[in-house]
Amino acid sequence: MNPIKRFGLGLVLLAAVLAAVSFALPQHISVARSLVINAPEADVFPYLNDYRKFNEWSPWAARDPKAVYTFEGPAQGVGARMTWRSDNPEVGSGSQEITESEPNRYIKVALAFDGQAGGEADFTLQPSGAGTKVTWGFSTDVGNNPMMRWMGLMFDRWVGADYEAGLARLQRSIEQGR
Repeated sequence: MNPIKRFGLGLVLLAAVLAAVSFALPQHISVARSLVINAPEADVFPYLNDYRKFNEWSPWAARDPKAVYTFEGPAQGVGARMTWRSDNPEVGSGSQEITESEPNRYIKVALAFDGQAGGEADFTLQPSGAGTKVTWGFSTDVGNNPMMRWMGLMFDRWVGADYEAGLARLQRSIEQGR
């Protein structure tokens, strides 16, 4: 067998092995980060339950100041919806809508990203000493797409870093405003 055929066969075998291994990787991807904010839950909750406050602390707002945001539905709580459009690939375009809202305790958000799989985000608020522990989570199901399963291995690093930055901005916004 000539070297070019061997090389081609090797590539086919490598692709088959990578595809087979991908099915052993997780289909459900989740990421979560937490931070304690020196404020009661009642002071933190409005920042999370109202999309008009979102860009005060969003880690993505600073990446594209030219992004266009549209707000629909009620100002806050279940049904509040925000869509965004950006030419910056780090921001992209999509929408998010609050689907559950339990005052001062929990918010669940449905996410849709143009051209990509959607997911869910949630915010959990818990008393922590004199402050509030805020946990920001994200989850998605990547299905049987082998490439998305491999990319799922990186979600914690990619999304986690943004969530840490966003929580730090949220903390500054709330604590400096007190």
